[in-house]
Amino acid sequence: MLEIFNHAVMHSTAIYAYEPQTLAERFSWYERKLDRLEPVIVYEEAGTVAGYATYGAFRNFPAYKYTVEHSIYVAPEHQGKGIGNSLLEAVIESASRRGYRTLVAGIDAANAGSIAIHEKFGFSHSGTIREAGFKFGRWLDLAFYQLTLDGPDEPQDG
Repeated sequence: MLEIFNHAVMHSTAIYAYEPQTLAERFSWYERKLDRLEPVIVYEEAGTVAGYATYGAFRNFPAYKYTVEHSIYVAPEHQGKGIGNSLLEAVIESASRRGYRTLVAGIDAANAGSIAIHEKFGFSHSGTIREAGFKFGRWLDLAFYQLTLDGPDEPQDG
């Protein structure tokens, strides 16, 4: 997973970060995921991690408790095989099962492939923040897509 993440950092605008992570940083990330009971879904092919997905809190205020934001990463040598589709399907199923109402994707607006996959699964464009990031010598627009799930049977404040 570290190699997949760092490749995305160094070679794409899928992540608006500049520096690759160390193994210790990624372990810390994973431990936080476990502590928060946030899933990390791994897609293996022939015993190798070909991609992974996760989701977690959208914003850090209690009223957002039924909304999560997800991330999906596929190793470059495994792209175009439908792995991203499988991971997104697993994220939707997991978030639905856990009673979330809204699933959010923040996608670089130039990433037509990711946008197409999300639209295929019923996500709708909910807004774009122009020039939200700066990477590789250019301004980047961040598009938000959302999918409405069934949500909890009896949502509650607090």
